[in-house]
Amino acid sequence: MKLINTNSSHKQLIKRQLENTDATLVETFSAGNTDVIFTKAPTHYEILITNKHRAIREVEIETIRDFFLKRRIQTDHVRKEDIKTLYSDKLIEISIPIKVSAQ
Repeated sequence: MKLINTNSSHKQLIKRQLENTDATLVETFSAGNTDVIFTKAPTHYEILITNKHRAIREVEIETIRDFFLKRRIQTDHVRKEDIKTLYSDKLIEISIPIKVSAQ
């Protein structure tokens, strides 16, 4: 599966997300009929995966999650056991809290 950055096609969505949420970074990607929205906020990361035509396969979820964990997320601030995945038929939400270091 190859993810293609589609930020230029979703400028309004990105602008609205940045204006109306605590997000500091919003990126959109496409893998055929599967769309992905990646969001970074001060306390968490969010990965939304959608496909309007069919249910999303578990292998797609794992591949996309691993892509972001390797390339976009500072994993030293993430505990894998805290990652939560919410499932619905054509929408998957992966929430990754950023652990706060004690001072």
